[in-house]
Order: sequence, then C-alpha cells, then structure tokens
Amino acid sequence: MKLFKQLPVLAMLALFCFSCSTENLDNEAEILSKSLVTPATKSIETEILELINDHRLSLGLSPLNDMKVVKSVAFSHTDYMVDKNVVSHDNFYKRSTYLKENAGAVKVSENVAYGYTSAQSVVNAWIKSESHKANIEGDFSNFDISAEQNSEGNWYYTNIFIKK
Repeated sequence: MKLFKQLPVLAMLALFCFSCSTENLDNEAEILSKSLVTPATKSIETEILELINDHRLSLGLSPLNDMKVVKSVAFSHTDYMVDKNVVSHDNFYKRSTYLKENAGAVKVSENVAYGYTSAQSVVNAWIKSESHKANIEGDFSNFDISAEQNSEGNWYYTNIFIKK
C-alpha cells in the first residue's frame, strides 16, 4: 500500500527526468548561426532537382533555380537529422528566418524524407503527398537539396524552397 501512495511521486520524478529539452534542438540553431558548409553536390541531389523541375515544367510552371545558401541551410538540417537519427522539421522557423535575412526570401517551405534509395523514389513519394506536392508545385523562385547517408547507409533528405 505504501508503494501505491508513492507511485504518483515516482511518476512525477520520471516526468521531470525524461521530459523533452530544447538543448538538443538548439544545437542545430547554433550550427546555423555559425558559418554554413556547402558540400559538393551529389548526383542524387542533381537528379532530384532535375526531377522536380521536370515535374513543374510538365504543369506549365517555371523551373526553380538552385541557390548555394539554400543548399547550405538544407545541409545543416540534414546533418542534424542524421546526427539525431530522426526525420523532422525541428527548428524550421530558425532556418526560415535565416533565409529571409540572408537570401532575400519572403516565403520558405521544406520537404524532408528518410530511407528512399533513389531520386525518383523520393520525388514520387513527395508528389503523392498533398502537402509535399504543394511545396514542389508552389510559388517559389529557388530551391536546393541536401541528401546524406547515415553510418548504416540510409538516406536523409532536406529540400528547401524559397520565394525571393
């Protein structure tokens, strides 16, 4: 019976010990505020950008231009996802703010993905999803992508779109 009375106290203690912390999430923001890295473009990244522009052209939309600063910001987030082993939009507001302040963006959006092994498969998945498709077909002027593999060879993707 004594254990039953202590159970709520133990539950509260566990909650405080294991609750979410912004410390880990702010790590990406710190990286973003420092000088950004722009890695060499991989063939899978080039293919994804081409497939997205081909899709846009097939609908009569203007193709998007790639942009080094957008790639750098996308890479910072992809690297974060690989490091944390999670697919997320964590800290999107900070990426968006950075691009608005440093790339002249007035509108920013992003698609993320995990596990797709080819450019065609990730673009197909995004096109089949209404929210991702809306980004691909949206009113944007520039975009870029980062595709990185973790130590097990699984791909993570961050595709950022901006309107200048």
